[in-house]
Amino acid sequence: MSKVVLEVVQLTKQYGGKQALGGVSFQVKEGSCFGLLGPNGAGKSTTMKIITGILRADSGEALVMGQDMMKHADAVRHHIGYVPQEITLYDKLSARQNLTFFGEMYGVKGRELKSRIEEVLGQVGLADRAGEAVGSYSGGMKRRINFAAALLHHPKIVILDEPTVGIDPQSRNHIFEMIRSLRDSGMSVIYSTHYMEEVEALCDDIAIIDHGKVVVQGSLHELLEQYAVKAVYVEADRLEDEPSGAGVRSAVRSGRGWLLETERPLQTMQQISGWLEETGRTVRSLELKRPSLESVFLTLTGTSLRD
Repeated sequence: MSKVVLEVVQLTKQYGGKQALGGVSFQVKEGSCFGLLGPNGAGKSTTMKIITGILRADSGEALVMGQDMMKHADAVRHHIGYVPQEITLYDKLSARQNLTFFGEMYGVKGRELKSRIEEVLGQVGLADRAGEAVGSYSGGMKRRINFAAALLHHPKIVILDEPTVGIDPQSRNHIFEMIRSLRDSGMSVIYSTHYMEEVEALCDDIAIIDHGKVVVQGSLHELLEQYAVKAVYVEADRLEDEPSGAGVRSAVRSGRGWLLETERPLQTMQQISGWLEETGRTVRSLELKRPSLESVFLTLTGTSLRD
């Protein structure tokens, strides 16, 4: 059984009487990528800041390697690398100078720091631009340097808060590759985002958070199997009225065709296929729709994942 490296227990937090967190709990296993998925304003960043010791919770615990962050912050912080949503770099300094500053903040110095800076620059693919002022970098390159800074002290847990907002595809892919590599090396990654496709691509376990509460948590596979809507998409000529078939619970217009929510997708496809052939309609598309976290969120909250 995998070791638990982070346990969040009933965290609560209010700002000016308004509840930001209402009892958030989850666990993160060693060597896994854990996704914290929810819309903007759901409480993700507040949770991340409590875990890293930037904020204090009103109640609850954040146990990092078995130690409570609120009681043993200095001892716990060196286990964590934090990549905040806001880019925190000095534009007039070079990437190497920025990393020197942040490395010393983490307590890494001298020859070890120089060695680590070259290692992380290689990891983020920016060794050839390390001497240039960060102000000349694209947004994606700045985020990669932010990521590099969080790795300088060899943390056991890396926390990324919305790391791909507003970045170019090349930087996004590089960040994804780094996350997979870190996870495969045994590091634990906490990935906070409102982009469902990123969670599906990266994460082993997830918690869906909305209005400051965890709606559901578990492995990605388990949640898709238990809550995701099973559906068939059909597009054909002369298909103005909604088609019906075995197990179809609802049919809604989707693009130029129909999305059929069904309990028995294979039987539905067979029946629809036979009916289309009998009626001589030209079929443009007939396919099983892959279960998605969007449908899990919709099933559990009754709303789509909002920005």
